[in-house]
This record gives sequence, structure tokens and C-alpha cells, in this order.
Amino acid sequence: MADKQLIDVSYNEKTLSIEYQLLHPERIDRPLLVFLHEGLGSVAMWKDWPAKVCSVLQCRGLVFSRYGYGKSTPRPAQEKWLPDFMHHQAQQFMPAFFEALDIDTRRDRPILVGHSDGASIALLYAATFPDQIQALIVMAPHLFVEDATIQNIELAKSAYLSSDLPEKLARYHDNVDSAFWGWNDVWLSASFREWTIEDEVAQIRCPVLAIQGREDEYGSLAQIEGIAERAPDVQLYVIDDCRHSPHRDKPEQTTDAIAAFVRGLS
Repeated sequence: MADKQLIDVSYNEKTLSIEYQLLHPERIDRPLLVFLHEGLGSVAMWKDWPAKVCSVLQCRGLVFSRYGYGKSTPRPAQEKWLPDFMHHQAQQFMPAFFEALDIDTRRDRPILVGHSDGASIALLYAATFPDQIQALIVMAPHLFVEDATIQNIELAKSAYLSSDLPEKLARYHDNVDSAFWGWNDVWLSASFREWTIEDEVAQIRCPVLAIQGREDEYGSLAQIEGIAERAPDVQLYVIDDCRHSPHRDKPEQTTDAIAAFVRGLS
């Protein structure tokens, strides 16, 4: 298993230093799982769960911290992300990142494993590049904005300003303000309330496994049900007694579901 590394990626007229980790790159004849983290995630916040999934499936893995997160280039304090930031990540950053790593996605089509914002980015990538992906695994994805989502993001803002949440997040990000406010500001902006990727999801053609906790505090089951209504090959997997992070709340059950799905791909 490779150590965490940094690579320069040209994106949006900038050169960014992106933190990443390759898991078992020697398994060149096995599928490549690419893990896309949540709105406050990073390589470190995944902990060892991606490695465990790759071990169960004997696959390769790629884990990375998006711009503004982990040990990647931080977001300047004056830079405010716009509602289409996830589109930019999927349609512009990810192709540039794959190219920097010399990954040919037309030949070596990855399986994307996304959580929350990362799941939405994975859905957008699959819709934009249908011939450059084998399958999708999305955990607690966002297709549209719900009142409960905004209410809980507002609670996160209050906690960040009044509790030890910044110190806790500092375990996972070199610049905590970059990670938190980049995510929190855009989600709480008035212009984000109309955000939706429902039309894009209708363009997805690859197999999809959509996982969600029944007690997800950031979204109702309408989020994954919306994928099944629009895309042709979707399996839904709802986990009881599970909130927004299935891989943390129910790691074994989530891993088993993913392993069964990947093994079932032709």
C-alpha cells in the first residue's frame, strides 16, 4: 500500500497540490475504486475503510482530498464557491486529476465510491463521461436541497463557532477554515436552495448502487429514490439505525453491500 502523496494538478487556471493515496496499485488487472469524500471529508477522514473495501474485493483504490481539504491546497479565505462547484469538480477537476496520475479512464474505467457531496460529484461525473466509468456506488447522495439538510448545516455552523468542532476537524485538515467555510458558505447561500442535479442523473447509464441510512439527518430517502426513478440500472440499499455516514455507522454492512454489488458487475 502506497503512502499519502501530493501531486500537482492544473485546474481552473491554477496549479493545485492534491493529496492522494494509492491502495494496492500492483493489482493492475483488478478494478480501480475511486473514493470521493463528503463536504467536510479528506483522505484522513476516511480512515482505513477504503483499504478494508479494497482488501475484501482484492481491488486497487485511489483516495484523495479535494481542493480546500486535507493536505491539499487550501481555499483562499476570500474565495467563495458557487452553487455549481460540484459540477466543476466532476467535469473539470476529476479529468485533470486522472490525467496528472496517468490514469486512462477510457481504458481503465473506474468504479466511483462517493459519500454525500462526493456522491453527487460521482453522479455528475458518470452523467458527463458515460464511457469512462464502470459503475457508481453512492452513499447519502444529494440530488436536490431539502429543508432538513439546510437546518443541519446551520447547526454545524453554530457548532463550529461555539464549540471545539474546529479542533476536532483539525485532525483531518491542515486548514480547517478552508474546509469548513468553503462547504458551509455555499450550502447556506440563498442561491443554492434551487440547486438540483436531477436532470443530469437522468443521463447516467452505468450500474448504480445507492446506499442511505434510514435516519440520515441530511436528507430523506427521496434522494436515492430519485436516482432509481431516473437512471436505468439502480439498486437501492437502505440501512436501518444508520445516519448520514453508512461507512462509519454500519461499516461491515456497507462493505458487504458494496462487495456484492461489485462482484455482480459483468
